[in-house]
Amino acid sequence: MSDVNTLNSSPFPVGPTPRRQTRAAVISWGNKHVQVGGGAPVVVQSMTNTDTADAIATAIQVKELALAGSELVRITVNTPEAAAEVPKIREQLDKMGMDVPLVGDFHYNGHKLLTMYPECAQALSKYRINPGNMGGGKKRDDNFAQMIEVAANYNKAVRIGVNWGSLDQDLMARMMDENNKRQKPWSAQAVMREALVISAISNARRAEELGLAKNKIVLSCKVSHVQDLISVYRNLSAQCDYPLHLGLTEAGMGSKGIVASTAALSVLLQEGIGDTIRISLTPEPGGDRRKEVIVAQEILQTMGLRAFTPMVVACPGCGRTSSTFFQELADSIQTYLREQMPVWRLQYPGVETMNVAVMGCVVNGPGESRHADIGISLPGTGEVPSAPVFIDGERTVTLKGDSIAQEFQQIVLDYVQRRYGAKTISST
Repeated sequence: MSDVNTLNSSPFPVGPTPRRQTRAAVISWGNKHVQVGGGAPVVVQSMTNTDTADAIATAIQVKELALAGSELVRITVNTPEAAAEVPKIREQLDKMGMDVPLVGDFHYNGHKLLTMYPECAQALSKYRINPGNMGGGKKRDDNFAQMIEVAANYNKAVRIGVNWGSLDQDLMARMMDENNKRQKPWSAQAVMREALVISAISNARRAEELGLAKNKIVLSCKVSHVQDLISVYRNLSAQCDYPLHLGLTEAGMGSKGIVASTAALSVLLQEGIGDTIRISLTPEPGGDRRKEVIVAQEILQTMGLRAFTPMVVACPGCGRTSSTFFQELADSIQTYLREQMPVWRLQYPGVETMNVAVMGCVVNGPGESRHADIGISLPGTGEVPSAPVFIDGERTVTLKGDSIAQEFQQIVLDYVQRRYGAKTISST
């Protein structure tokens, strides 16, 4: 039987494991400095899907991703035409006042492009390189060394990203031979997971030997399956103190991609593993590329690791809510809040922590609304056609009629200005 002291000590700890201690890697452009690792908040990044040789289209998409909250944006640099346009993309972004650091994604020919186009090498803030896509043997070693030397010369950060779809075949063959000599050989999958970790760490150490500062290195080991990713990153984090980039390499489309990414990254983040994340969603035809940024932010915010935009709590609906009005209101309020954030983030510090409830009936509606900073409890089927509004736990007004949505949005705006605007005034 528990005694009083046991009860008071709370047997239910809340919150993630303290973050794993890593060195800090700083990625910069102009006056913008993004710290990855070293105790900094987990950084959100994304990647364009435009043709980089189209400088205007790429700059526009980078701006869209940055305004959505992407703190690093990666662009493909795969051809001479793309490399030649990188400085123009950077110039366009600077003209638009967008100082988000650009990451160049290099495979196969990065050593040539960075050498042939020094303006490209300078315009990028970080290089993403994959040792498995640099050839074999001495050729691979020489190409890797060439890229690292460019990074060191320009003082650029590098993500050494190994990938199970393009793992160093010489290393994999050697490890499979060694595995066959074991009394109890591992499965091929286990050998592959170990090879990913060894490849990442050994290439990072070689980069240091070649002159790249340790605080310019970020590592990743990208796979497509949830359990493989968790296993690999647990092992990787136990063996090094480099900052780690998390993400399933091909998460998939729609709900599958969101669920898989959330399942894998949430486990690792809860264990204190991970310093920067990307959600590699396959976009639907004509889909919004910003969705991967929103999903990354929502993973971090729902876990209590960061705050990006006010969160909207809404019930799932049931037989009590045959009207879709509360769903439409929840969606419009959530969209409104996110669209305001590029401006509100500057005008109303702290607004990103606000909680809004849009509920559909009397069962949980009033209670959830009282727990939120501001909430509305809409009438369900057969209920009195009125919608009480709660602010800071107190019922303040009851809305009726056809303009409930517009009136509630105005109440939200008034609340933001009153509560968070005072912080702006007091800090000046």
